[in-house]
Amino acid sequence: MSHYRHHVFFCCNQRKPGERVCCNDAGASRVRDYAKKRIKALGLAAPGNTRINQAGCLERCEEGPCIVIYPEAVWYTYVDEDDVDEIIDRHIVGGEVVERLKLKDLAPG
Repeated sequence: MSHYRHHVFFCCNQRKPGERVCCNDAGASRVRDYAKKRIKALGLAAPGNTRINQAGCLERCEEGPCIVIYPEAVWYTYVDEDDVDEIIDRHIVGGEVVERLKLKDLAPG
């Protein structure tokens, strides 16, 4: 059993100017902070429930800023706080994968 019902990792990698694209250039740290506040406001920020974490590079930055939610291992991209609200409301609260924001699975099978 997982320590958290949902463990959400936001790629907040920051590269040097002129290198590959990175999630933090798209506001990932700001949006992660927003998600943490929203989860706390909903009363979901506790062991046994939901944890929002920062991650280093998740190697999918070219697909847009990304997050991954465990234990389901669902990968999402987002544009802004509205997209993250939808992920929180539908996936974390409602248990439904948000297909329009889901990144393509890379694992074979």
